[in-house]
Parts: sequence; C-alpha cells; structure tokens
Amino acid sequence: MIVRQPALLHQWVHIQYQENSAFTETYGFSGSQGAVNLEGLLISTPAASRDVVFLMMHPSSTLQLLPLPPALAAAGYPVLCMGTRYAKNDTALIMEKVVLDVGASVRHAREVLGFARVVLMGWSGGGSLALFYQSQAERPSIQRTPAGEVLDLNAARLPPADAVVLEAAHRSRAHCLRDWIDPSVLDEDNPDLRNPEFDLYAPGLPVRPPYPADWLAAYRAAQLARVRRITARVQDTLDTLRRRGGPEVERGFVTHRTLADPRFLDGDIDPNGRVIGRCYLGVPETVNSGPVGMARFSTLRSWLSQWSIDDSRAMGEACARDISVPLLAIEHGADDAVPQPDIGLMFDACASTDKVMQVVVGANHYFQGQPGELQQSVSLITAWMRQRGF
Repeated sequence: MIVRQPALLHQWVHIQYQENSAFTETYGFSGSQGAVNLEGLLISTPAASRDVVFLMMHPSSTLQLLPLPPALAAAGYPVLCMGTRYAKNDTALIMEKVVLDVGASVRHAREVLGFARVVLMGWSGGGSLALFYQSQAERPSIQRTPAGEVLDLNAARLPPADAVVLEAAHRSRAHCLRDWIDPSVLDEDNPDLRNPEFDLYAPGLPVRPPYPADWLAAYRAAQLARVRRITARVQDTLDTLRRRGGPEVERGFVTHRTLADPRFLDGDIDPNGRVIGRCYLGVPETVNSGPVGMARFSTLRSWLSQWSIDDSRAMGEACARDISVPLLAIEHGADDAVPQPDIGLMFDACASTDKVMQVVVGANHYFQGQPGELQQSVSLITAWMRQRGF
C-alpha cells in the first residue's frame, strides 16, 4: 500500500526589528540601516492548527533543507525555520546578538503568525543556542558581550519558549573547536610549521589508533593551549586598537587547520556507531585545511563570543542548568559530527523536572540515506508532544 504524504505549504517569513550597530558587521541591509532583517520559511500542512510551532534556528546555517522540518510538518506540526542575521556566514557572529534574533523570531511566531505556543527545536549547533536563549529568557544575566560592548539581554525582555527539543546537538561551538582544532600548528601565520608529535594526519606520526591514553591527554592539552594562544592574541589586538582610538575597530583573521579530532580516526574515543575515517563534512584531513573548516574565518569579537572556550557564554551544559520548561533530548546513535557524550551531559545538567532522553540507534548526523531513522525521530518527538498536550 502506498501512503501518500500530505501536501506541504511553504510560506516565506520576513522579520525586521530596530537595532543600530557601531559599525557594519554583516553584508547587505542587516544592521547597516538601523535594522536587522531575518528571513525564514514556515512549513506546514493546509490543515495544521496554530496551537504550536517548532522554531528551528542555527547560529549560522539555514535549516529548511534538512529532512526533519518537512517530516515534522507532514506529521501535523508546523515548523518555522529562521535564519539569523549571520546566515551562511559566521565570520562576525556574536552569540549574544543571535539571542536577540531568536527572541524576535519567538515573538513573531506568537504575535504575527498567531501560534499559541513555541517549541525551540535545537538541531546540531542550534541545540546550545536554544539552551542559551531559553536560559536568558528565563533568567537574564548578560549585560555585555565577551568583548565588553553593552548588550543588555535583561532589557531585551526575551519571551521564553514553551519547551525545548535537542536533537543531534553539541554542547557549544567553543567545545567543538577545542576538541577539533589541530594542535600541531606552532605558528598561526605559518601553518606549515608543525609539531610532528601531534601532526595527526602525517604518515610519520609515531602513534596509531587506538591512541594511547597518555598521548591523547597530551594532545588534548595541546589543543586547549592553542585555542588559548589565539584568544590571548585576539584580546591583545583588541586592546591595541582601543588604545589607538582611531576608526579601525575590528579585524578579521584566518585560523588554519581546525579539524583534527582523533575521535574521527579512533572508534574507541567516545564510541558510537559512526563510520571511522569520515566525518559529517567528508574526509577529516581534507576538512582540516578546507574552506568550510570550523572557525576558519573570524573577527576578533566573534572569536571571543563563539570560539573561545574561556569567554563564550553559549555553553549548552551550563545554560541547561537555568531552564525549567520541558526538555526532550535525542541522541543520534551513529552521529558523525557531535561527540557521543554531549547530549547526555546537557540532559543531565538540565534543571527541568520534566525531561526525557531518547536515542535513535544507527542515525548519522543528517539522517543521510536513513528514512527509517528519520521517521523514528519524528515518532519520538510527536509522541512526546502529545503526552504534554501540545
């Protein structure tokens, strides 16, 4: 028997709200004309009610082409996929400003689109963003960015969401970079100058998987040290520009070789069902120096806000301690991007008294070639929603 899926409606959504920036940080109209412009897509069936909507946002990606939004919409739950002001370009991304974009989207979903309730659907990097947003909506505390600029999230009066779903989500962009960055780089201006002891992809590397525990510990320490060296350089440059007091207030820079996590070559590290020797972006060694590598291009302020392990506030595990709404956490059992422990750590930290964790066994990060696993996820989400009257 052929089961026909319901026809889906796709409605373009535009949100504009006022904000003045000290300098233009995104290309086009966003922020440069005294306003921020956000674009998105509402996916639903003709018969869908306006009772509840899933809001999907990622700090720097658009999500409407993922398989989950249309699958959820076909199951009867409208999905609003909104891009932030930094959609498809995270070079200048400030996580605290992204929180303002989420707040504008939650408000628009309720006040303009007419949905009674909003559920934050935190996919991948959207997971820690959802927790960051909800924590500041429930308990606002941030008054400045990590670079020191005034940005008062208490004054923003962020509307809290009604629930949060985490799926295939990592703890933070800063945690990912710390675990992925190549520690062999000795000179940020010369990526060919490397420490052979930690040059993961070099044929002459003295260790092979499974990697010895002492070597892995030293490797992780070297990764953290490199991130902190870059952070120190960023802070020093910002201080220099401020002391000069001239019109030059920001700089962009390149971080070379940012995907060298031994986990992608060694299945004994955070074991799950992922394919070893691959990652969600392809061959790890190619991604390490490729154009889409994590944190490849960044401004000084953006580094502190999203990539610095010591300065970023968008930390899923920490933010989860400040949320009280219902939480559903779904781990992908063969995730080839997110470290296996991350979902569980955020789930355990969550302060909500109504929280559930599930695992979709065998699911890779994007459900690539996995319609069965995709439908299993949809079933978990819809059952959880109905149990709570959504």
